[in-house]
Amino acid sequence: MSLAFKISLAVATFSCTTLMPDQADAMHISEGILPFPWAALWFAVSLPFLFFAVRQVRKRAATDLSYKPLLGLLTATVFIVSAMPIPIPTAGTCSHPCGTAISAILLGPLASILVGAGALLVQALLMAHGGISTWGANIVSMAIVGSVVGFAVFKTFRRMGAGLAVAAFAAGLLADWATYATTALELAAGVGAPGEIGPLFLQIAAAFVPTQLPIGIIEGFMASGMVTLLAKRRPDMLVRFHILKPEEVSSCL
Repeated sequence: MSLAFKISLAVATFSCTTLMPDQADAMHISEGILPFPWAALWFAVSLPFLFFAVRQVRKRAATDLSYKPLLGLLTATVFIVSAMPIPIPTAGTCSHPCGTAISAILLGPLASILVGAGALLVQALLMAHGGISTWGANIVSMAIVGSVVGFAVFKTFRRMGAGLAVAAFAAGLLADWATYATTALELAAGVGAPGEIGPLFLQIAAAFVPTQLPIGIIEGFMASGMVTLLAKRRPDMLVRFHILKPEEVSSCL
């Protein structure tokens, strides 16, 4: 049994016993919320991303023995961070941090997609958070959009000369908000009539604002704190994943 599997199993057990809310089906997009054609469409959209993510992870793990344990640790991190729901009764889902910006910054967007998908699957199977039929939709919003936006924002801010802390904050903040904009779109498209999708999207997005606005800010600080801590304690990890250049390490110490 690998170290990554043991850690993930321990985290799942802890979360099931301590973090599960009374209304577990409020987590992510709930089982049965989306009609089958929409659920199938989002799952089909997620498949190419998962395929390329698995291929990249296998290729990297073949040459780096420490890669899988790191992947497991980040999956556990995303699992815990995203397993703290604040129900939104009018939207059929809930607000919560996502954590995918952190994994995207450290691993890149493709590996982060696999991390997010794994965390979502375990939550659906063990905690009834989200659902199997809506797994594809939740992958698209949290794992794919969250990872791609988080990575792109971080890299863009770094190219603009922003420091690690500022770039990571922006990545965490915007990845979180992008995730919930996508969730609102998925819900509106799935349950609304063709002419109602736009107004329904705005209504659902507005329902997220009171909770997700501050949660996004908190997630920005979480990502910033994580990257800053690594820069001070383990700058070699940031060099290894091409976040820092070797010549920049001395400025972090």
